[in-house]
Amino acid sequence: MGAIVISLSRTTLIFRQPIFLATVLCLCWLGGPAHGVETIQTTAQQAVLMDEQSGTILYEKNARSLMLPASLAKLMTAEVLFHEIKEGRFSLDQEFVISENAWRKGGAPSGGSTMFAVIHSHVRIADLISGLVVLSGNDAAIAIAEGVAGTEQAFAELMTRRARELGLNASVFKNASGADDPEQHTTALELALLARHIIQTYPDLYKFFGQKEFTWNKLRQLNRNPLLTMDIGADGLKTGNLEESGFGLVGSAVQNGERLIVVINGAPTGKDRANEGRKLLEFGFRSFEGQDLFPEGAVVASANVYGGEKSTVDLRAQGPIRVVTQRGAREKLSAKLIYDGPLVPPVSAGTRVGILRVSEGEAPILDVPLFAAESVGKGGLTRQAEDALLEAGGNAVRRLLKR
Repeated sequence: MGAIVISLSRTTLIFRQPIFLATVLCLCWLGGPAHGVETIQTTAQQAVLMDEQSGTILYEKNARSLMLPASLAKLMTAEVLFHEIKEGRFSLDQEFVISENAWRKGGAPSGGSTMFAVIHSHVRIADLISGLVVLSGNDAAIAIAEGVAGTEQAFAELMTRRARELGLNASVFKNASGADDPEQHTTALELALLARHIIQTYPDLYKFFGQKEFTWNKLRQLNRNPLLTMDIGADGLKTGNLEESGFGLVGSAVQNGERLIVVINGAPTGKDRANEGRKLLEFGFRSFEGQDLFPEGAVVASANVYGGEKSTVDLRAQGPIRVVTQRGAREKLSAKLIYDGPLVPPVSAGTRVGILRVSEGEAPILDVPLFAAESVGKGGLTRQAEDALLEAGGNAVRRLLKR
């Protein structure tokens, strides 16, 4: 297992063995929050600050503790609907009916947040999405649930099932609106991962979250997300509030091409929620920067093949490789290619070979799985004999070095 030197732009990285997780929720960041930067505190009970592109956690507080989602549950309601639209089962111009149940539980008579949809009216899905994510309309949430799954209970089961598909294993949903239910819970980390998934998977539908106001039934209402009125590049996502859990927020903002996601929950007041969300975002933009190490499809390294038709096989990740570090820390980055080798043919394209471990100084910060970029079959007898001699010679040298 020798070290392989790889050049990243102007920085030389040393590789020994790698790992990469390419799906939205699987990027493996080692060691928790990024280190070596200014510290920050928040009055919120739970909080997460995440780099959207890499999934790096920049700050967390009780991020894995179970909590009531309140109206932040509507993010899962939106995701289920977005998924159904993407799969072609519904379109934005289709209409759902505002049932008496949706009207009484979530409309004008309810006294809660509502888009004021008229009972028995037919409302386009596009307008229900605006009512859901801009106005936090409970009537919109229930109408969506009934339109997709027949009943809100069936839709809530679909929400939980969909959460499992996304790897959100702590989240359980009992209704589409986020109404108080002791069996309904999630975590700040899973809300951040859900927001990241929505942003990356549904870029066109994500634009609904950035609307600063929405008018329905001749009533103009402002978006409840306070970050949208601040000059910080915010364009989403959602607020929530229950007496039992305090004030919550899932937000996202972009500055200089870098997108961050913030989750706040358990803030004492709505003002605290807004201030803490802004404070964490500004801290992230000020203290960290992204480092693009390899673009998607790039050959990251090569591994030796024993007795193959080729002596090496190129290795690629399943997506771009990016890390987030303290500003000015690029020169501290190094990387190792780690694999059990040499490989024995046949090696099939797409086979996971090892990992790329990226470190900042002495601290590992990212593992990226690497895969064979091509297939390598067995070599002829001559090639196998040559490799056998090389291996025998190498073993002899190793024995001498041990004396």
